[in-house]
Amino acid sequence: MENSKNRLFLFGGPKTIKSEFEPYHSIGREETEAVRQVMESGVLSQFLGVWHKDFYGGEKVREFEKAWMDFFGVKHAISVNSATSGLIAAIGAIGIEPGDEVIVSPWTMCASATAILHWNAIPVFADIEPETFNLDPKSVEDNITPYTKAIMAVDIFGHPADMDALSAIADKHDLKIISDSAQSPGALINANYAGTLADIGSYSLNYHKHIHTGEGGILVTNDDEIAERLRLIRNHAEAVVEEKDQVDLKNMLGYNFRLGEIECAIGIEQLKKLDGFVSARQRVARRLTTGLYDLPGLRTPVIKANCTHAYYMYPLVLDIEKIGIKRHIIYRALLAEGVQGLSEGYVTLHLLPMYQKKIAYGSKGFPWTSEICHRDIEYHRGICPIAEDLQENSYLGYKMCLNDLNDDDVDLIVMAFRKVWSNLDNLKDLGNDF
Repeated sequence: MENSKNRLFLFGGPKTIKSEFEPYHSIGREETEAVRQVMESGVLSQFLGVWHKDFYGGEKVREFEKAWMDFFGVKHAISVNSATSGLIAAIGAIGIEPGDEVIVSPWTMCASATAILHWNAIPVFADIEPETFNLDPKSVEDNITPYTKAIMAVDIFGHPADMDALSAIADKHDLKIISDSAQSPGALINANYAGTLADIGSYSLNYHKHIHTGEGGILVTNDDEIAERLRLIRNHAEAVVEEKDQVDLKNMLGYNFRLGEIECAIGIEQLKKLDGFVSARQRVARRLTTGLYDLPGLRTPVIKANCTHAYYMYPLVLDIEKIGIKRHIIYRALLAEGVQGLSEGYVTLHLLPMYQKKIAYGSKGFPWTSEICHRDIEYHRGICPIAEDLQENSYLGYKMCLNDLNDDDVDLIVMAFRKVWSNLDNLKDLGNDF
């Protein structure tokens, strides 16, 4: 007789997870006190968009940037109002020209690619590694042309990209590397922090990231000239270049990408806790892996020998042929059991309407149809087969960024997965149209 406790909720059995997990909440008394002090000071921002001692921001901005420099072991840290703003500033700071090509992953948040388009440069999508989901160096090499000027390496889900291989390619072809490390602060590669091995590294501080200041971002670099160009683009560059005696005017089109004193005060306190935030997620990931690794047809996260993982996401891959069931059925069964924060696929940027139709600025295909674009750029289905297969068939992610999980929560998640796997034969009877 079938054990009713093991019957799936879809088939009338008991739900495994009956309540919501605690949301991720990293703000404590220290951050509250830091904000109170800023509020009482009356100085919520001290930036001036003219050449002045306050061009670089107020006390908390500078303190936060100095703390980030010290923690990550870099010469320069530049705060910005979002990681998206940071990527835009980074592309401009490396001296990109209209029509230049920048190689980027299709398996990332859309801002990684739109930051390239912002400067009328051309995103070129290279495929990803099936294990880490980061840029595949071989695909990067295959996509280099005489017009390639940079690589945007994304440390997706918290695992660092292969910077050894990408740096060798960049050196060979005289390219710059920007590291989009929004999801990987605190992860290590060759004992260096993710984001610090590129010409520019970029981190996110928005509400579901490891460090949370509401909105915000941080750029890092060891290049003095690039650092100053980042600061100029952040704060109305065109208004100050004359008084500052800035000779190179390339991309000195400035913005208000400035981060306020309150956010920086919060960031100072959050940064002190980063090691604890990351180690807590690593403990959860280890417990998940211990509970799930032996389920047939389910691949738990792969971590390269020279890396650690910061686990913005806990990425899983299904072997659909081995399981004999389409992903969406597994996904719906897990959701029904109460597993919160699952994602069925992630994204394939090159298949978004903007790239398929090549319409960005205006309605006539600029920049792809203009004289600045050197060649016909392909965004058709099939150019990134690994990313496309993961998106359409096999990737199943757990959003570690959403919840504060304790051991009991993790054990319930594991129980739900194991319950679904013990019912695979019953799920097959539903058919793929379910």
